[in-house]
Amino acid sequence: MKKQFVCLSSLLLFFFSMAKSQSIPSLKIISTFHIQSAGGWDYLTPGPVNNWLYVSHGTQVNILNKNTGDSIGVIENTTGVHGIAFSVADKKGFTSNGRLNSVTVFGMNTNKVLAQITTGQNPDAIMYEPFSKKIITCNGRSNNLTVIDPVQNKVTDSVSVGGKPETAVSDGMGKLYVNIEDKNEIVVVDTKAFKVINHWSLTPAQEPTGLAIDKATHRLFAGCDKLLIIMDATNGRIIDKINIGEGCDGVAFDELSKNIYTANGADGTLTVINERTADKFVVLENIVTKKGARTIALDNQTHRIYLPTAEFEDKKLGQNGRPAMKPGTFQVLVIGK
Repeated sequence: MKKQFVCLSSLLLFFFSMAKSQSIPSLKIISTFHIQSAGGWDYLTPGPVNNWLYVSHGTQVNILNKNTGDSIGVIENTTGVHGIAFSVADKKGFTSNGRLNSVTVFGMNTNKVLAQITTGQNPDAIMYEPFSKKIITCNGRSNNLTVIDPVQNKVTDSVSVGGKPETAVSDGMGKLYVNIEDKNEIVVVDTKAFKVINHWSLTPAQEPTGLAIDKATHRLFAGCDKLLIIMDATNGRIIDKINIGEGCDGVAFDELSKNIYTANGADGTLTVINERTADKFVVLENIVTKKGARTIALDNQTHRIYLPTAEFEDKKLGQNGRPAMKPGTFQVLVIGK
């Protein structure tokens, strides 16, 4: 009887410990990098071959040491900059300059500006597409994609997508998936011919923004208004609809942990969802971040997460209708264990 009691007590203690450990968030804000300059922001990107973090901010890109937050340098004259992408083979970086309708090309090791390339109107997200080996911008006002040859620094193609392209991901095998914000759909582009081959509805979700992909399970993760839509990348079938926080503008996927992260700027939270199988997804936690932290970058080397935000005025609104940023308070939150 005594032995059974000891075993039962041990079992209860084990389950209590497990429940307690699961209630404690595994991720938290471990550091904050402050950048003393004015202006808005959008995307940020860890450099692929160094310890640098590239942060879009107003009229420039701030380059930080991703571990310490120390300033490495600045790429100037990128007015309305949205995103940063890299062609490692060509040792070049590219910024999408929304207000200039252009892409700035810079040396990946020197940060020296090499060229300016004219794009469609208001280039927003920018990416390197590995199958075609091209740089692609999502142009919000001209409703198209600009395709750039990173070797020659020239536009080689343009793809009309029938609505406002917010961001795009590639399966690496010839297909590009694009969130169309004002049509509530994902457009599929053949990157062999750069032609649209499918339009997949995200209904009942609205205003898709962030987008990530699991290439192994062929699953797309589309961040929408208070919903994450999980879609089969082979046929457009909706697998699941998961409640997330409000104001998501960025989604990231960690191939190692199989975790999906949504940055919910209006709520000031980060929703963590685990992909158990291709058809089963579980919400692990909602981490408190800061309001305004709506876009996201995942470092695949350290598995840390970076979220840009700022401090805001209580009642004053900016030109974009969002709460006005307090000058000099721009910052990057570092999320880790």
